[in-house]
Amino acid sequence: MTYNFGELLKKYRNECNYSQQQLAEKVQVDRTTVANWENGRRVPDLIVLSKIAEVFNVDISVFTSSLDSSHSQPNVIIVDDEKILVEGTKIVLKEAMPGANIVGFSRVSEAIEYSGQNKVSIAFLDIELGKVSGFSLCESLLEINPLINIIFLTSHPQYAYDAWNTKASGFLTKPLHLSDVKSQLSKLRHPVTGLL
Repeated sequence: MTYNFGELLKKYRNECNYSQQQLAEKVQVDRTTVANWENGRRVPDLIVLSKIAEVFNVDISVFTSSLDSSHSQPNVIIVDDEKILVEGTKIVLKEAMPGANIVGFSRVSEAIEYSGQNKVSIAFLDIELGKVSGFSLCESLLEINPLINIIFLTSHPQYAYDAWNTKASGFLTKPLHLSDVKSQLSKLRHPVTGLL
């Protein structure tokens, strides 16, 4: 039987008779964080993942391999303050990733809320988002899910250098072209299954 990360974590926790609170103390997080892992809302970063593997005396690969199966249909978000660009980008992304659930946002707060409630595999972010920059949104999304792939979208190529100083997987200029998206998907920092 294949388990997603949350199911696998809960299985190991129950086998060791640990409460969520006990596991949280062992890996130095709060109980709510463990609950979020188990219900699939979030995943730990690699440092915490190695602590979890150590607690259960298993190789970290036991857990990293389960991360790919956390969702059968990967969630992909687009964030751009111009609604018409969100819709245009969505058309290109649906063609490039027919197996993905693609959701667009023109408000940063809605994108953050959605990402807190759903495991997002890839985020396409405009850099100029009104009062908030795409770089700051990138940091917020990485705090929620360290395994998210961030791809910046912009009409301003001069932002490329700043984009590479983040933990982004890529940088694309507008207007978006299908061939560019496909090329970028082959270079993701964290591989995603189920896109096609």
